[in-house]
Amino acid sequence: MSETPVLELDDLRVDYRTPNGMASAVAGVSFAIRPGEIFGLVGESGCGKTTLGTALLRLLPQGAQVGGGVRFEGRDLLTLSQEEMRQLRGDRMSVIVQNPLSSLDPVVSVGRQIAETILAHRAVSRRDARAEAVELLRAVGIREPERRYDDPPHRFSGGMRQRVVTAIALANKPSLVIADEPTTALDVTIQKEILGLLQRRCRELGTAVLLITHDLGVVAQLCDRVGVMYAGQLAEIGPARELLDAPRHPYTRMLLEAVPSMEQEAGALRVIPGEVPDAEHPPPGCRFVTRCPHRMDVCDGIPPCFDVGEQHGAACWLNASDAAVADPATARQAS
Repeated sequence: MSETPVLELDDLRVDYRTPNGMASAVAGVSFAIRPGEIFGLVGESGCGKTTLGTALLRLLPQGAQVGGGVRFEGRDLLTLSQEEMRQLRGDRMSVIVQNPLSSLDPVVSVGRQIAETILAHRAVSRRDARAEAVELLRAVGIREPERRYDDPPHRFSGGMRQRVVTAIALANKPSLVIADEPTTALDVTIQKEILGLLQRRCRELGTAVLLITHDLGVVAQLCDRVGVMYAGQLAEIGPARELLDAPRHPYTRMLLEAVPSMEQEAGALRVIPGEVPDAEHPPPGCRFVTRCPHRMDVCDGIPPCFDVGEQHGAACWLNASDAAVADPATARQAS
């Protein structure tokens, strides 16, 4: 795996202006993703995961204020023109959304939608684009792709539509795929097939993946590294297996404890008490402080990211006694 990151976030911030003031949706997030790496971003609804992904694509609504740095293949995305971003989206950077039916044009055949993605970014003939689209349909497991090329989306099942959306995302061999809850609406069997397909194709192409999900089981199955996001900030970041086996932030630990298991008694499902804080009025120190069972006086101060293992950091004062404060520059290099 190349050591040169495809994507580097440096203190990324996204704020929205509201009638009551500014709302902090993403508040200083930093990490990097290398070629061929699958990076999971997890957390409750409202923690800023989708806002972060949308900010990378520069598709936030008007009025959003973005700060910090976002470098993609060495280019600062926040300084590019709209035309330069349009050329990147669907080519070097692509997205897989949660609901494929809403992202596919209902009156255009699935094959043509793949071919149009190719034609929009590469100088190839329509015949060659069609041939590539057919091969992409075959690669993602669509049977009889030559015949199904002309079918509209409504003639495909949910799982097959998700395969088509994946084919569109991979059509131009992108460097980065942003997958936002790509399997939420699918049953477990189809989910496994789609995730296996995404993993296999991205390993073959060396494509980096930012996987936004609520599903810690998916993270364990698919991801190399994971960032746990809470109230717009990274609570913990590290290698997926190490972080899931030995979490060092109370929020990560409580998320894992809330995952149902066969050992639980009936009706014993655990939940995290309280709610994600209001983005307009977050706590002044640790943002998890209002829900944390380990609250201390020091939690009124903003916790740094403590180095708790190799490329493993946790922003919690509980780690202050046995861990060093990770230097931001060093942490970005390690990530």
